[in-house]
Amino acid sequence: MTASPFDEIIERRSTHAYKWLRHDESILPMWVADADFKCPQPILDAIHERIEHGVLGYHLPDVVQPLHAAVIHWLKKQYDWDVDAEWLLWIPGVVSAFNVACKAFCEPGDKVLVQTPNYGPLLQAAKHNGLVNLTVGTVLENEGQANERWVLDFDELERKAADPLCKLFLFCNPMNPCGSVLTEAELKHIESICLKHNVLLCSDEIHCDLLLDEAAKHIPAGTLSEIGEQTITIMAPSKTFNMAGLGASFVVIPNPAIRKRYHRATLGILPWVNVLGQVATVAAFTECDDWLKAQLDYLRGNRDYLAKELNQLDGFCYRPAQATFLAWVDASGLGVDDVQQYMLNHGVGPSAGSDFGDSQFTRINFACPRVYLEQMIKRLRSVAAG
Repeated sequence: MTASPFDEIIERRSTHAYKWLRHDESILPMWVADADFKCPQPILDAIHERIEHGVLGYHLPDVVQPLHAAVIHWLKKQYDWDVDAEWLLWIPGVVSAFNVACKAFCEPGDKVLVQTPNYGPLLQAAKHNGLVNLTVGTVLENEGQANERWVLDFDELERKAADPLCKLFLFCNPMNPCGSVLTEAELKHIESICLKHNVLLCSDEIHCDLLLDEAAKHIPAGTLSEIGEQTITIMAPSKTFNMAGLGASFVVIPNPAIRKRYHRATLGILPWVNVLGQVATVAAFTECDDWLKAQLDYLRGNRDYLAKELNQLDGFCYRPAQATFLAWVDASGLGVDDVQQYMLNHGVGPSAGSDFGDSQFTRINFACPRVYLEQMIKRLRSVAAG
């Protein structure tokens, strides 16, 4: 069988990669959402060309027409979403983007809805901004069936959105870490609740291009027919093309009043997206379709391998998700108090489930050469055998 370019082992410790420096060399790092794949060649070429130019000064993204054109092209091609250039605001990171939303639209003491389990910085955003966090759980739909998946607890969402102090819903679609892609019916339900209770919808869609279920369809929040004009939709090429270190993200806000208020909250605090992030984004959205298709095929293989192997190990239950390269694995069957320490004791360094809201789960990043997954399974299997 022909080797895939995604099988290439790239040594990263010597580059001070955060993923690889968190633990010592005895631990196989499977945690932060940072792929171990080389960036697509067109992105590297675009960066090299700009570096060869030799001047890396200020480049205001708001006036870089090719940057806007690339995003508009991508959103139309991927999601049939017609976006105007003036709707776009550039932010050096998705975490900054949803914290700005808290700052812009809430006052101290206001409440913010956040689904759980969820990405740690989303769970912490309310506290960082002097606000009250209201969590909304997920439930397992169709448990035990082939189509089982995690979905929002809509009854809890309705109940908590009704609080008059609740001003904002920080939403993640596709879900991180669950990997569910919200259906049109589910999004319409969210839309109706937010409209009914005057709650602003801020949707983190950083994983939206990483759909592994070919039957699934990502629907950006900004395309919803009734609330879309009022939404804050956060996107980035960072996870899709493994360029998170370049700090290039964008926010789509159709409503001019909301956009102006959001922009005002960034002033004097956030820097521009840097010039290398800008040229990389243009290349990603205009020249890397084949690379993305190949990556998705490889990730599907990794996901399927994990599902087969993990579910043969006592104590683990992995329900393959529709999107992302993150496996949300139920480890409650291990019968241990500290799942994360159990994994570390056996040479595997995933993300702790407690960081997302459930200490009996573990999150495994499978955007890596297959051999790393094989090593992980071997370590866990040898423990079980012992």
